[in-house]
Amino acid sequence: MSTWKSEKEKFQLMKEKLYTPVVGDILDELGYYHQFLPADIRPLKPEMKLAGKAMTVLMIDVFGPQKKPFGLLTEALDQLQADEIYIAAGGTKRCAYWGELLTATARVRGAAGAVLNGWHRDTPQVLEQNWPVFSCGCYAQDSSVRTQVVDFRCPIEIGQVTIQDGDLVFGDVDGVLIIPKDIADEVLEKALIKAAGEKKVRKAIEEGMTATKAFEVFGIL
Repeated sequence: MSTWKSEKEKFQLMKEKLYTPVVGDILDELGYYHQFLPADIRPLKPEMKLAGKAMTVLMIDVFGPQKKPFGLLTEALDQLQADEIYIAAGGTKRCAYWGELLTATARVRGAAGAVLNGWHRDTPQVLEQNWPVFSCGCYAQDSSVRTQVVDFRCPIEIGQVTIQDGDLVFGDVDGVLIIPKDIADEVLEKALIKAAGEKKVRKAIEEGMTATKAFEVFGIL
């Protein structure tokens, strides 16, 4: 039986009780060795955390004015659901993939955050909305004549990670990882147990136990 009673409760529990290192450790234990996105994808503020379901978005480079500026960007935004995370990949990072108005649209729709393998812009206006955005950094160059969305809710790749629509996305100051949807509940249950165990190990070490003995007793380091 799950520790949570609903999806919303599950995502809240992830943000309150878990952190990416412990979830990454469980994925390693289960043989999923390549689930962290590249280290240069960072939160705009260290305290930002996100947990939700991936809504995948595929970008490409374009060169000059387009018949349909931005491609399917507005369509992708307008079908975002509550607790979903807009996660975009593709193109060569020639411009910003995210900004103030996209943040407002996604936030009002109840989405849980945005993860971009690229740049964001409008940084002060994004920050004032107090909504989690993870990107490679800020860069003001506009996207309308440089990139467009060509598909969404499709498989994408970021670094070594293949991401399916509906996979779980979990991010904090230490990075962003993808939890395949088919094993998500098992991973989270084991991560909750490990997180509680790490608290016991720290307490034992602070009370004088050596690291060697702590690992022997708890099997956690």
